[in-house]
Amino acid sequence: MKNAILLFSVVLLTISCKKDNTLQKNIAKINTDIKIERFDRLFAEADSKELPKLKQAYPFMFSEKYSDSFWIAKKADTLQIQLFNEVDIAFTNFNDVETEIESLFNHLKYYFPEFNPPRIITVTNDVDYRNRVIVTDTIAVIALDNYLGSDHEFYGAIPKYIRAHFNKEQLVVDLADAYAKKYIYQSQKRTLLDEMIYSGKLLYFKDKVIPFKTDAERMGYSPEQLTWAIANESYIWRYFVERELLFSTDSKLPSRFINPAPFTKFYLEEIDADSPGRLGQYIGWQIVRAYMQQNDVALKDMLIKSTEDIFNNTKFKPRK
Repeated sequence: MKNAILLFSVVLLTISCKKDNTLQKNIAKINTDIKIERFDRLFAEADSKELPKLKQAYPFMFSEKYSDSFWIAKKADTLQIQLFNEVDIAFTNFNDVETEIESLFNHLKYYFPEFNPPRIITVTNDVDYRNRVIVTDTIAVIALDNYLGSDHEFYGAIPKYIRAHFNKEQLVVDLADAYAKKYIYQSQKRTLLDEMIYSGKLLYFKDKVIPFKTDAERMGYSPEQLTWAIANESYIWRYFVERELLFSTDSKLPSRFINPAPFTKFYLEEIDADSPGRLGQYIGWQIVRAYMQQNDVALKDMLIKSTEDIFNNTKFKPRK
């Protein structure tokens, strides 16, 4: 009997792998054929005579309240020159990143046929890490000075848990996250569960559009942090349930379990220091994954489902 069950499981796994391989091949054929516009280089190399042409080509990159003399002075600033040089060194070859962005856009086009690839424009933004990526319907702006490596000297004053993923490999993850926020229905978040499910939707969206990234990369964890979350999944879930936190409207809960932080605040000395932050996001991700495994629902439809619909139609069992 055990051998029969094992054989059946292997057959199911084989079928699943074949379907996934076929899906990825079909998506790869979409070929959105993107082009990266290196505005960061164009601006750094432009002289006073070339600046008017650059402003004409990229009017949205130049605030009208500043004269040409402001931009010329900015280009000549010592810190700006260092910033441009460091970005140029880190992104001399953009091929790998371009390939990942193209794959992301192929996946977006597959799941959302109405999606039209935008202009992709790279800039520097004085390491304004809260605005690393900005997307609109027609433009995606990526600030490359936020992806120089977590130990880069420019990031010395930024908390370690924030700069931990300031690396080139995380660029496409941040871009996918920006698009997830455009596509996902965000109802008014009243409870911790609302926050968890919304985060779970964001992460599941990334499961589908950047499958070439690891779970740790999609979550913004190190491999060790992801291993900790998996090993303690049952405990985390039990903690939420036993303390009746899921439907709580306590405004302090997001800062403890959802928002970026060096660790999750269980208020337990034996566990807090070892835990990664944002474990509420992680559990929300597992709930949404379970919902999609247990229900025949298209990605687009899931993204607009309510918290109640997803939670009530999911038999979530954490790993032990």
